[in-house]
Amino acid sequence: MEKIRVGIIGLGGMGSNHAGYISRGEIAGAELAAVCDVDAARLVGVREKYGEGVQAFESADALFAARCVDAVIVATPHYFHPPLVVQALESGVHAMSEKPAGVYTRQVREMNEAAAKNDRVFGVMFNQRTRGDHQKLKELVESGELGEIKRTIYIINNWFRAQSYYDSGGWRATWAGEGGGVLANQCPHNLDLWQWICGMPERVRAFCHFGKYHDIEVEDDVTAYAEYENGATGVFITSTGEAPGTNRLEISADNGKVVLENGHITFWRTRVPGSQFLKEWPNGFGSPEVWKCEVPFRQGGEEHKGITRNWTQAILNGTPLLAAGQEGIRGVELANAMMLSTWTDDWVDIPVDEERFYAELQKRVETSKIKEGGKVMDVDGTF
Repeated sequence: MEKIRVGIIGLGGMGSNHAGYISRGEIAGAELAAVCDVDAARLVGVREKYGEGVQAFESADALFAARCVDAVIVATPHYFHPPLVVQALESGVHAMSEKPAGVYTRQVREMNEAAAKNDRVFGVMFNQRTRGDHQKLKELVESGELGEIKRTIYIINNWFRAQSYYDSGGWRATWAGEGGGVLANQCPHNLDLWQWICGMPERVRAFCHFGKYHDIEVEDDVTAYAEYENGATGVFITSTGEAPGTNRLEISADNGKVVLENGHITFWRTRVPGSQFLKEWPNGFGSPEVWKCEVPFRQGGEEHKGITRNWTQAILNGTPLLAAGQEGIRGVELANAMMLSTWTDDWVDIPVDEERFYAELQKRVETSKIKEGGKVMDVDGTF
């Protein structure tokens, strides 16, 4: 196989973005073969926009029955990611899921099981993993240069959204349509980066606020506290109602502190480990000598195109996935744990209790109200 035929399921904002760059030939080894959307209006003019050979379908069933694709990118509302990915995998088609991989962990586990059973390549659109600063920070942690991690503080409250954003789609910010708010929509990237760089905690205590700043059902403000196996702690703070916002990941470790913020990685490195200094220093007051180091890294990243290019090469040549579907469950697990902790007003252990979370979510879904109307927003240039 020299090229894979790619189909896009869900031709909203992100789906149209993926269809655009693939149809323009920007992904070597991939060609756009088909698009699919239940809204027939979105399919008008597909051939003029994406090419004469691109087929259009109003259902995933019809697309898979036509056997015109080797792989699909699923870019639908969240709840539809897992069933469509599973359908693709069971049809012998490779799959890429937009973030999040699912609303709850049971869904993602079923996706991974289908990928393994059918020997297909399953990836998740964690485009932030392609960025040079994120890759360098992960490299620093894994190299041991920082020493043992003591504390992580991740503040991402620069996800400001106006009410009009939530009003743009009837499914947005509802339990039945989206399954969550900032944790399910904006922060899957950050939850993934947090665990990708710092590892998974053992338990979480969180405080989610629902409709604190907006007229919505779901959470738009979250503060969570996590504990790790080695005794380290972490804080995760996010919101869509604060301006100006902050995007800062700080990792304190035995050899100092590293901060990622505003396109810079700064490492305040102690000359001797903090654990050694506090045991050996004889004069009471004092602290280790600190060197301020600006850490260089490859600027930018290919974002969505980079993940799609990597996925394409994994299908064609067996290249390791940068964002494998098996890893998609971790960010969902963190989101589920934070939500369940709030709902039960208690600590939640990880792995999260899948059935308990699902039962609590269904209570909210039963009283959820999906709004009428809405429009497709332009997401070009966003995460």
